[in-house]
Amino acid sequence: MKPVQVVTLWWMLLLVSRLGAARKGSPEEASFYYGTFPRGFSWGVGSSAYQTEGAWDQDGKGPSIWDAFTHSGKGKVLGDETADVACDSYYKVQVSGGLSYSLCCLPLVCMRTVAQLISTFKSLPLSSLGYLLLCSQLLQVKYGGWQNVSMTSYFRDYADLCFEAFGDRVKHWITFGDPRAMAEKGYETGHHAPGLKLRGTGLYKAAHHIIKAHAQAWHSYNRTWRSKQQGLVGISLNCDWGEPVDIRNPKDIEAAERYLQFCLGWFANPIYAGDYPEVMKDHIGRKSKEQGLDMSRLPVFSLQEKSYIKGTSDFLGLGHFTTRYITERNYPSRQGPSYQNDRDLIELVDPNWPDLGSKWLYSVPWGFRRLLNFAKTQYGNPPIYVTENGASQKLHCTQLCDEWRIQYLKGYINEMLKAIKDGANVKGYTSWSLLDKFEWEKGYSERYGFYYVEFNDRNKPRYPKASVQYYKKIIAANGFPNPREVESWHLKALETCSINNQMLALEPLLSHMQMVTEIVVPTVCTLCVLIAAVLLTLLLRRQS
Repeated sequence: MKPVQVVTLWWMLLLVSRLGAARKGSPEEASFYYGTFPRGFSWGVGSSAYQTEGAWDQDGKGPSIWDAFTHSGKGKVLGDETADVACDSYYKVQVSGGLSYSLCCLPLVCMRTVAQLISTFKSLPLSSLGYLLLCSQLLQVKYGGWQNVSMTSYFRDYADLCFEAFGDRVKHWITFGDPRAMAEKGYETGHHAPGLKLRGTGLYKAAHHIIKAHAQAWHSYNRTWRSKQQGLVGISLNCDWGEPVDIRNPKDIEAAERYLQFCLGWFANPIYAGDYPEVMKDHIGRKSKEQGLDMSRLPVFSLQEKSYIKGTSDFLGLGHFTTRYITERNYPSRQGPSYQNDRDLIELVDPNWPDLGSKWLYSVPWGFRRLLNFAKTQYGNPPIYVTENGASQKLHCTQLCDEWRIQYLKGYINEMLKAIKDGANVKGYTSWSLLDKFEWEKGYSERYGFYYVEFNDRNKPRYPKASVQYYKKIIAANGFPNPREVESWHLKALETCSINNQMLALEPLLSHMQMVTEIVVPTVCTLCVLIAAVLLTLLLRRQS
């Protein structure tokens, strides 16, 4: 083992021991709060066009960057999976829409799906969120995608087209969903489409143009469409909560603040304050100088751009899944320029936190309340719509009695209720997600859905999990009315899922019977007709 690796390992072990000592006995807000959400609070469940709809080359659809990414060779996605068919939702839109309505929401994600849903259901609930995602492979090839500032004007034109076509029914528009992951994984690590590895530069350049594009779309709506459509335009940012390892240590507190600014503040600060967070400018500028560069790797907004971008959000969309303990990194990194390196911090998890289906995802409900209160304080208490929050399937099984997801929902939604009690202006909550689906570079190995999808069956049947019933009860009650009723939800949900598990167990037999019905029976009938025709011909010949 190399000396650097030995030092790093020793340092990590020391941090884990510090974590246990620093957090021992600390209050983690374990008490449950019974109460209801404000009247008019919006409830929903999220979905995603590319991850669910399939039909990747149908009805005039051009290839997206994800089509190109998943088709470009082995090793890009776990199991070399693609979303060419996924849940087949493009051809099952009425089924999927019905599932959404049963959960009290019909979320939207892209123009093709928006058009299909609107034509199918005629009118949409005002809580629907339309995502303005532009991911054309043609623009990636011709202009380099979000590395090129010309994408901002193309995005504005695309947004105008959506506003004009659907703005009379869709009243809440989100320009970008989780642009941090889009920039980092698409233009730095290469784990997401378009798969570029422009370390330390590509992600900041992409983010810079995404922020400008968001502002242009907002101004276009404000100038042309708002007066007649009376809608709202915002952006959705995903961020985990960063908690200091030692709340008495100023260095840990600074590192945790830096974690949040590099995560949430990267996009939110320009929109709410006009520029990147100072800590990002300082750290990236200093590191760029140390690396022998004349200019910071973090782009600069002009005074005019700062003024133009500031205030371009009618609400803040917030996605959140888990929490990390944060401490300062006290050893040099030899990885070279990168977003992770620029932060100068270490992320840790408590081994006592419940782990879920994904390796990175732990259930830490109290972090959700702290993140909501941070956004409230940091950005002037904006209206907040929680756009993503959910748990992946535990282990590789087809268990529909997803009790861990029920506990996750109960804990996180309750911490959101506490945050509203604290004064956070949370207007709505969208749980993630409606269906099991294609999970980007993870393929179909992780399941976040309320509905289990049997991907091995060509009909892609869906089965409700126990969490469906539980979440519907929360929506119907608009919160948690009393202990007895909430406990009854849990019991009834688990009773229902056992029946659904039996149905799922019968699926191979049903598929076999369907194959018999669709293939064997028609074949046998055809053979019978042919044999009868031959016998009749022979009979007629003998008679003649």
